[in-house]
Parts: sequence; structure tokens; C-alpha cells
Amino acid sequence: MRIKPSIFACFSALLLCGVLLNAACADGQLRIGDICRLKGQEENTIQGIGIVVGLRGTGDDSLAPTTRALARMMQLMGSNISTDAQGLPQIDELKDTGNVALVMVTARIPPAGAQQGDQLNCTVSAISAKSLQGGNLMIAYMLGPRADVDRIYALAQGPVTVPDSATPTTGMVYGGCKMETTIKNGFTDDDKITLILDKDLASFSTTVDIADAVNGLNQSGLSGNLTGSEALVIAKAVDQLHVEVTIPRGYRDFPVQFVSLVEQIELTNIKKPKRVVLNEKDGVIIIGEDVLINPVVISHKNLSIEARPGQGGFVGFDPDSPETQRPRLKNLVDALNSLKVPTTDVIAIIRNLDRNGDLYGEVIID
Repeated sequence: MRIKPSIFACFSALLLCGVLLNAACADGQLRIGDICRLKGQEENTIQGIGIVVGLRGTGDDSLAPTTRALARMMQLMGSNISTDAQGLPQIDELKDTGNVALVMVTARIPPAGAQQGDQLNCTVSAISAKSLQGGNLMIAYMLGPRADVDRIYALAQGPVTVPDSATPTTGMVYGGCKMETTIKNGFTDDDKITLILDKDLASFSTTVDIADAVNGLNQSGLSGNLTGSEALVIAKAVDQLHVEVTIPRGYRDFPVQFVSLVEQIELTNIKKPKRVVLNEKDGVIIIGEDVLINPVVISHKNLSIEARPGQGGFVGFDPDSPETQRPRLKNLVDALNSLKVPTTDVIAIIRNLDRNGDLYGEVIID
């Protein structure tokens, strides 16, 4: 990458040093565990309805369900509240309560499950309140994804923290969701496991490569003293996302050990996708080491930058790569950063390179 001498000539030596420090290095070896997960090991959500109290007049104004829920809770806790002839609480006494809000409470169960007594974070979302700042969540019963099944998995309570002042109607209760039961996410079914490929890498050829690699365990001394069908591993690609693996008979009482072996298998022909992630709000740019660009000349505001390979070009150079005629995006960004180009301008340049088809990789904008 070459900066024209008429502009910022004093930075040439600095840029050249930066390129030497950023020489291309060999890609890390991918393993099955890096790009696949096990079927059954998925994140789940539990949810419930709760009441937040202690607000500074920013709660629900006149939402009838809020007053009914508050009245019911007060009854259960032994508070004296007027009732009608049918024994139902008189909610008119609570209609002007402005420090209370009805909220939706959700918590995520990790893919590996959760044990009784675990403390999870939970999200609290207002239904009608203006702000949850300074509030406290009263005990809320947490049910499963199917609200019609009244099994209580956890209890949630605690002070509400609002992480983003721009959205005061959504808050967090850190460690406020206590598991009341154990949730286990199984990963075997009929003595088989199913590998689910990362959707960004999904293809028929990739699942075939993975199945071949797993079947290669049969020639690698996997079984130790086991012989015959007891040691046979059978893996088959089901589609472009799934690979089904039959657990050898000798490992069926030790599925964890078998999964560990499978996840450590190296994949020599598979590479992670070349990707650039741009977060314009936070000014963050994440670039894969092997993202390449075409030789281009970039004119942006008072900058004129030429990205090209060859003698005198400020590019990362890998003599073993067949793509030596393409500069690396990383080196372009290093050059721009050395010139103290604002991050917003760097992002604008990357987006234009992508729009013009001069960037070889996937651009993700958060």
C-alpha cells in the first residue's frame, strides 16, 4: 500500500514498519468442535410476568392488569385489602399507584443446561411503564417456553439495573433468577450424536468432509483394546448442516469421552469464512487476517491512497500464497489508522470497497 508522496510523505517509514510487523501468518488449525455444536445442546428461554416496585412515578398509569396483579400479590402476602361480595380484591384502591409496573421477565438457560440453585441474569421489560430505573423486581415465577404448562423452573427477584439510559424501559436483574429445578440438555439419541455445522459454513461438501474425518477415527487407534463392531464409528452427512454419528458400542457408557474425541478431530480442508464486522455505533472494526482487496486507488477527503502489490507496495506478502497479487484489508486499515483517519471514515471506505466488489470477504454491519 503506497501513500502518494505529495500527501503525508512523512508517514511512509511508519507505515512500512507497520507492514513488516503484520506479515501474514499461517491460519490456525480448525477442529470439529470449533465449527459444530451438538444437537440437544441449545439455549432455552424461561419467562414470567412480574411486578417492579419502587419507581419514582414512572410506573404504569392506569393499567388494570397491573393493579389486579398487585392486589393479588398483596393478598397472598397477608396484606389487608378490601374485597367485593365474591371475595375478589377491590382494585380501585390501587388505581393511582404510579410507582409500580407490570413487566415481562425472561432468562436464558445455557446450552449445557442449568443446575438447581444456579443464579442466572434475567431481562425485565416494561409493558406500559415509562422507566424501570431504580425499581425492584418482586418475586416472579419463571415458566418454560410453553406458558400453558404451569411448571415453575425458577424464581426471579432483585434490584433492576438499566444498562442503557436510552432505553429505560428495559433492565437487567443480575444473578436474580434462581433455578428451582435442574434442566439437562441431552446430546445422545438412540446411541447417536448429531453434529450441527455453523450456518455460516453450511455446505454439502463441508458435511461430507466432516463425516470422512470422523470415520477416519477407525484407522487412528481410537478403540484401544476394542475390536470389530464394538469399535466401529459410522458417520454420515445428512444434509448441508447435519452429520449423524453412531457411537461405537465400547463408548456407549462413556458418551462424554467419545464427544471429546470427535470435537478434537482436525479439519485440514476447511477454513473459516473471510469476514469483516463493522459496528458503526461503537466505532469497532474486526477484520479477519486473510481478508483481501483488489489493487485500488482510494481518494477520500484529503487522502489519496494506492493499494497495490509489488516493489514498494505497502502490503502484507505471503510468498506461499497463490493470491500474492492482492493486498490485505488489514494493512490498508493499519495505514489509515497510522494517519489518524477517523474510524467513521475507515468504515465508510470499507463499505465502499465492498459495494464496488473490491473486497474478498463477508461484511457484517452490526
